[in-house]
Amino acid sequence: MANTDQAFWDMVEGRASGPPATTLLGWKCLHLDLDGGAIVVEFHPREEFLNPVGNIQGGFIAAMLDDTMGPLVYATLHAGEFNTSLEFKVSFVQPARLGKLVAKARILHRGRSVAFAESELRDSDGKLLATATGTMKIVRAKAGFTTP
Repeated sequence: MANTDQAFWDMVEGRASGPPATTLLGWKCLHLDLDGGAIVVEFHPREEFLNPVGNIQGGFIAAMLDDTMGPLVYATLHAGEFNTSLEFKVSFVQPARLGKLVAKARILHRGRSVAFAESELRDSDGKLLATATGTMKIVRAKAGFTTP
């Protein structure tokens, strides 16, 4: 079942900007396959993301990977549910530079209360920059809770 959060789908389909973090990262959904449990997201990192040696700081790389897996799992949830990270592991393969970056994620398993996903980030030449795995808890929102 697909999530019914219209603001989320407006972000995915490019009709509206998403939360501040996705805007900061330059998040753009290129492809979402709910049946296959996969997503492709493009990121446009900014100069402010660079560390002193000119590479994108690892925390921003981690945020890109997280902001690929999280929305994928969220897209599968029922009305009134949201996902939150229980565990998140990143492996940095090689330095990332400014320019278009593309992340892919897939759901490895989704149960009623926990989902497992993995993601990878590549540069515009297709070089692998980082990978991540995540475990997300699926939470039922309390009565009266609305998503921003």
